[in-house]
Amino acid sequence: QVQLVESGGGLVQAGGSLRLSCAASGRTFSSYVMAWFRQAPGKEREFVAVISWSGGSTAYADSVKGRFTISRDIAKNTAYLQMNSLKPEDTAVYYCAAGRHIRVVVTSYDYWGQGTQVTVSS
Repeated sequence: QVQLVESGGGLVQAGGSLRLSCAASGRTFSSYVMAWFRQAPGKEREFVAVISWSGGSTAYADSVKGRFTISRDIAKNTAYLQMNSLKPEDTAVYYCAAGRHIRVVVTSYDYWGQGTQVTVSS
């Protein structure tokens, strides 16, 4: 069992930066793939980024590539999403998720956090 708690969301101007954190409980955190998804009002939840259990492999949605960076600190049981050059279209609730395989689909992930709101003003 893994419990996930996101933090770090907020209101930022376009071009600004935020770093989201996802704190995980459970002794098997290091064996899970960690991912970030986001959901804007009226839209489906979409993939943002994923990192392998070792941290050696990452993948990003085209819309955030070059601006967002996913990382993890196994010793702290925490995953991060550094978001730079933010745009108004990045506004959404951001969720972290844990799963067994590197996938971009929502249904591939077993555990989810409650989400943190990110709002980017123009």
